Amino acid sequence: MKAFLILILIGVTAGMTMIVRMPIPGTGGYLNLGDMAVVFASLFLGGRWGAVVGGVGSATADLIGGFVLFAPVTLIAKGLEGFIAGTLGKKHLVWVLLAVFVMVVIYFLAELFLPGMGQAAALSELPFNAIQAVVGAIGGVAVYKGVMLALPQSRGGSDGKAK
Repeated sequence: MKAFLILILIGVTAGMTMIVRMPIPGTGGYLNLGDMAVVFASLFLGGRWGAVVGGVGSATADLIGGFVLFAPVTLIAKGLEGFIAGTLGKKHLVWVLLAVFVMVVIYFLAELFLPGMGQAAALSELPFNAIQAVVGAIGGVAVYKGVMLALPQSRGGSDGKAK
C-alpha cells in the first residue's frame, strides 16, 4: 500500500511542478507549486521516501517538460529538500525552511556552472527560487497539518472522537 502512495505522490509532485508554471523573465525558468508536494510528502512519509518523491517527481517534470539539462540538478536539490524536511521537519517546522533553503542554494550553484546560465542568470533567478521555496514550505506544511487533522487516528482514535 505504501508503494502506491509513493507512486501517487511522485505523480502529484510532477503534476504540481508542470501544471502551474509562471515564467521567470529573462532566464527561461519558471515558478511552480511542486515544492508544496515535496514538503507535504516528506512530512507525511519521512525523509527517505520524501527524498524519493521530491527528487524523482520533480526530475520527472523536468524530463517531460523539456528541462532535461536541469533533471540531474533537480533530482539532487529536491531529493535533499525532501530528505531534510522529512527527517527534521517533524521535530521542529523551522527545519522545513532549512530544507527549502538548501534547495535554493543547490539551484543557485548549479546555475552558475550550467551551459547558457552563469552568474547573471543565477542571480536573477535567486529571488524567484526563494519565493517558490517559501510558498512551497508554507503550503506543504499547511496541507500536511490539514491532512493530519483529517485522519481519524491523528484526532485520537479511529471512531473520529477526540480523546
